[in-house]
Amino acid sequence: MSEPASPTEVIERAFETHTPNQVAISFSGAEDVVLVDMACQISDEVRVFSLDTGRLHPETYEFIERVRDHYGVEIDVLTPDAEALDAFVKEKGLFSFFEDGHQECCGIRKIEPLQRYLEQVDGWITGQRRDQSPTRAEVPQIQEDTAFSNDRRTLMKYNPLAEWSSAQVWDYIRENEVPYNKLHDQGFISIGCQPCTRPVGPNMHERAGRWWWEEATQRECGLHAINIQE
Repeated sequence: MSEPASPTEVIERAFETHTPNQVAISFSGAEDVVLVDMACQISDEVRVFSLDTGRLHPETYEFIERVRDHYGVEIDVLTPDAEALDAFVKEKGLFSFFEDGHQECCGIRKIEPLQRYLEQVDGWITGQRRDQSPTRAEVPQIQEDTAFSNDRRTLMKYNPLAEWSSAQVWDYIRENEVPYNKLHDQGFISIGCQPCTRPVGPNMHERAGRWWWEEATQRECGLHAINIQE
């Protein structure tokens, strides 16, 4: 697309390009539920998944159930490989990421389950926005995900909200009475695992509360590894 498309047009493009069971929406935050809301207005066959790392806030688990009930959609909840997680925790404990970075923990709790799941689809719809962080500043609305593609198939990633701001996301949520995580009312903007997420203060960037002890240009857990330039 030469000109920016609307989020709905990007979602429609994904549904036209892939059969319904071959495109999935990753769901965790405010942006993602906006996408679920839009997708449910376009199709009766919406595939949604969420990563349960085992370290989420109680409010996040409640949020997943509210979205499931509100839209009447099934949500595939992905969990880490039990043996790999057990070995990691035995070796390094529950908070090693504060000392040696979050990548290894995220690799086990997020990336491996995600990779397994994405083997089943050809299209992945995400809530990435360009203004979320330095690593997402150039995110296009449609891209090939080279991190999760393989010799068997090319995984296409759709970022319908790439052009949107946080204000546009929240305007949509309020205008359409879309459910959202209660943590947003407590100062949390970008919400991940409980130990790695904290509220942000006035005028702070929305992802300042994610992995705050690390350098800002590396604050990707690996789900969107192609955003980080080596």
